[in-house]
Amino acid sequence: MAAKTPQQEAAVNRLRAWAVGPEGQKQFRWGTPGDFKRCQDFYADKIPLRMIPGWCATLHKLATGATPGHAPAEAAIAKAKGK
Repeated sequence: MAAKTPQQEAAVNRLRAWAVGPEGQKQFRWGTPGDFKRCQDFYADKIPLRMIPGWCATLHKLATGATPGHAPAEAAIAKAKGK
């Protein structure tokens, strides 16, 4: 999400901090199955639809250190399911 003014940049930074902090962890349960979908559903009416996949992928990577579907907990679950 590109910020054009200092105020927009501050708003994006606050949103990012919330999403990967304790409140966002409670909302999205990062690193568990369905986290990316929960993120997309949450932001569906908050930011332009074309931006949601990239935004949620960025937040997922910030929160888990991995791209969607590849966080350690997600990988362990997929391995246990034989995928």
